Order: sequence, then structure tokens, then C-alpha cells
Amino acid sequence: MTLQLAMDNGTSNPARTGHLRFDRLLAKLDVAWVAFNASSAGLDDEELLIPGVTGAWSVRDLIAHVAWWDAEAIVHLPPILAGGTPPRYSVTYGGIDAFNALMTKRKATLTLDEVRHESAVTHAQLVEYLISLPPDEVMAHDRFKRRLRLDAYGHYPIHTADILAWRERRGWSG
Repeated sequence: MTLQLAMDNGTSNPARTGHLRFDRLLAKLDVAWVAFNASSAGLDDEELLIPGVTGAWSVRDLIAHVAWWDAEAIVHLPPILAGGTPPRYSVTYGGIDAFNALMTKRKATLTLDEVRHESAVTHAQLVEYLISLPPDEVMAHDRFKRRLRLDAYGHYPIHTADILAWRERRGWSG
């Protein structure tokens, strides 16, 4: 889906700062977010809970997963922008897989509605945070942009593809 199409069909409201390069970055985030959410459109609540989308995870689990990585971005982007280095997942948790396992366990008791709410709120907080920043400072900071890509707009398409492939395997292409 192109950004123009997303804007035309009313599914997206990309943030605009007036800074061309920063707006492009925000648009990448928005387009990837819209596509991630669209990948599960039309599935009912029971279908969102079926395991096996990727490993044992359901669509609900992937929504929770994307939300906790948005939350990680919100926590770790400010120190990166200030020139700091966040703790390594290998040191703190034993690696990213161990962190994901821990968060899966922590989020296991959330209902689908709670996961949806957390996802929407956390993503909105990430966007609000980004918009609050000086665009020139963000665009000059490669480590910041890399972390944002890894945690957010480069991460969403991975799970969009997982959901779409799972739907296709089940004959639920849309």
C-alpha cells in the first residue's frame, strides 16, 4: 500500500512536521503500521487467538509482541538520542529471544481487548514522542533511526508477512 493510497482511503493519518526527510520517516512508520493492522482485518476474535501464525504465537500474540517493541522504542530512544547506549538484551535478559519469552509470559493473561488497547495506546505514544522531537536532531542521529527501524517500522512488516502467510495457509486470504 502506498502512502498516498493510505491517505486517500482514510486508513492513515501520517504526522506532518514540515520537515521533508523527517516526514518521510514518519510516513514509513505509518505505512508499516497500517499494513500490520490490515493484515488481520476481517478475522474474528476466535481466529485471532488460533496459535501457529509463527511458532506457537497467534495473531493476538503478535499484536502484543509488536506493542512491547513499540514500548521498548519509547524507553530506549531517548537515551540513544542523548548519546547514551541502552543495556544489551544479552546482558539483561540472556538475549532477545529470552526477552521475547519473558514478555510473552507477562502478556499471556491479557485479554484480546486489552492487547488491542495496549497496542493502540503504545503506538500512539511512540508517534507522539517522535513528533515532539526536533526533526533535524533525529535525522542526524543514525543510531536513533536504526533503533526506530529495528523496533518499529522495519519490524512490523516481518509480522505482517507472518500473518498474511498464515492466512493464506488457512485459505483466509481476505
